[in-house]
Amino acid sequence: MRSYGTLALTRKDRVLTITLSRPAFLNAVNLEMHDELADAFDFARADEQSDIVVLTGAGRAFCAGGDIQDLARNIADPALFDHETRIAKRIVLSMLDLDKPLICRMNGNAIGLGATLALLCDVIYAIDGSKIGDPHICVGLVAADGGAVLWTHRIGLGRAKEYLLTGEPLAAKHAEQIGLVNHCVCPSQLDDAVTAYCNRLKHGSMQAIRWTKVLMNVELKRAVLAVMDAGTTYESTTARSADHREAVNAMQEKRRPVFCTDSAKA
Repeated sequence: MRSYGTLALTRKDRVLTITLSRPAFLNAVNLEMHDELADAFDFARADEQSDIVVLTGAGRAFCAGGDIQDLARNIADPALFDHETRIAKRIVLSMLDLDKPLICRMNGNAIGLGATLALLCDVIYAIDGSKIGDPHICVGLVAADGGAVLWTHRIGLGRAKEYLLTGEPLAAKHAEQIGLVNHCVCPSQLDDAVTAYCNRLKHGSMQAIRWTKVLMNVELKRAVLAVMDAGTTYESTTARSADHREAVNAMQEKRRPVFCTDSAKA
C-alpha cells in the first residue's frame, strides 16, 4: 500500500478507499496534496488487489478547495501556480483513465477543486446539509481544472453557466434534483449507501463494468482534452491578475473583495 502525507489509503474486500486527510484545514488542497493525488490515482489504477475505488474526506468536510496559504504563496511566485496547473491536468486525466468504478463518498462540502474531484467520480453519494460549488470566479480565477466541462456534462450548458459564472454553491438536495450528484442521503446513512452500491458492483461482471466505464469516458475525456490546455492558460493568466490578488487579500483579511471594474486593469 502506498503511503502519503496528505492522503490515507485503505483496502477492504477489494475496495480501495482514498481519503483526503487534512481535516484541520477542511481537506483543502495544498501543493503536497496536489502532487499526491495524481500519484494516488495512478496507484489505484495499477492496484491488483482492488476492483472499486472510493474517494472521501476526513473529518467534517470532503474538500474545501485550494489552500489559502498556497494561493498567497503562488501570488508571490507564479511559477508555483504553473506547476499546480500541470499537476491538475494530470489529476483529471488519471481519474478519467481509472477503469475501476470510482465512487465519491461526499461526507461534507465539496468546493472548488473539491467539487471537481467529486464530479470526476462515476457516482456521488452526498450527505444532506452539505454543499457543492465551484467558486473560482469568486477568487478571480477561471474555472479551468475540469469544472467548465464536468458541470456541463452533468447538468447541461445553461445550468452550468448559471452556477459557474456566479460561483454559487448548491445544497446537496438541490444538486441531486438537477443531476449534479447522484444521491443525497442522511449523514447516518452515508456509509450504508456507499457500501450497498459497492456490493452491487462486486457481484457484477467486473470486466464488463470496467469496459463500460471506459467506453462512457471516451467522450468525456475528449471534451476535457479539447478545453483543458486553453483553460489552464486562462487560469494562469488570471492567477497573475489584480483581481486574484485582491480576492486572496480579502480572504486573509476576512472581508468582501473589491474587484476591478475595468477588465483592462486586471
